[in-house]
Amino acid sequence: MRLIHIRGLAAVAAVLVSGLSWGATEPPLVAEFRPDPAERAAFPTQTMMLDAARAGARIVAVGDRGVILLSDDDGKRYRQARSVPVGATLTSVSFIDEKNGWAVGHWGAILRTTDGGESWTQQRLDVAEDRPLFAVHFTDAQHGVAVGLWSLVLRTDDGGAHWLPVELPAPPGERFADRNLFAAFGSGRIFYVAGERGTVLSSHDGGQTWTYHMTGYRGSFWTGTAFDDGTVLVAGMRGNVYRSSDGGMQWTEIDSGVRTSLTSIQHLNGETLAVGLDGVILSSRDEGRTFKVTQQADRQALTAVVPLRDGAAALFARGGVVPAQP
Repeated sequence: MRLIHIRGLAAVAAVLVSGLSWGATEPPLVAEFRPDPAERAAFPTQTMMLDAARAGARIVAVGDRGVILLSDDDGKRYRQARSVPVGATLTSVSFIDEKNGWAVGHWGAILRTTDGGESWTQQRLDVAEDRPLFAVHFTDAQHGVAVGLWSLVLRTDDGGAHWLPVELPAPPGERFADRNLFAAFGSGRIFYVAGERGTVLSSHDGGQTWTYHMTGYRGSFWTGTAFDDGTVLVAGMRGNVYRSSDGGMQWTEIDSGVRTSLTSIQHLNGETLAVGLDGVILSSRDEGRTFKVTQQADRQALTAVVPLRDGAAALFARGGVVPAQP
């Protein structure tokens, strides 16, 4: 079985896929298996979080055992979502406004909320095999993509009522499309996907067809972000950051100033923030051309960042919510 690196945090071995193949003598157990609902955690803010996003003024974070956290005061306090039907690890979340969002994770789970993350419904679950989804992104209320293990790509044009599989072409010079895809993001109606072996793809037709972009990098990209002017940033292993100013046609390697894996990159109000293992935080005011580096004193593995309007950031880690600095 291949070693599978979970999106955004290569060091978190606990989130590695287990049971990708089932014993030939146990098909009835597969048919009967149903993940339990998310647990009501005794200390929810200490649950490993893997992604976070803004839902209007609210912050929504997702993570281990289906735990979803909500904050309405810019990360000072969090509470657990009221109802989450699947207790699988959730790896990614995407909102288009303050009410409508989607989350994805293990067992190919796709969840939908229409009340800002308070309650969630299940749109998809595949218990026949744990082929996890690592990322989800919506450009509007109807169009979204979810990506995951071994070039798994799903698209929807009806808000997730139906999810359609997309068969990717093989990368140039290769026979098969078998790359793990860890990040999904976009700008306007353009989708971007990034993953292992320096993979970046884009789609201009709602995820129906995809084009490979050769970055020149051979390692894994865990995260990415796109700007309205066509700038695209992707980041991943060993602090590698690559930048394109023309929608992915040409790429430049950027000196991030660190050599530890970067797990999340976001931008708001002219500032781009990235976080990674060893507690590193990168900030840029020039769309990723240069970065300033700081480091958390405890050096814990950071997994997600949400820029705040006052220039600060809400941080999430393997150990849960990172307390706001005074």
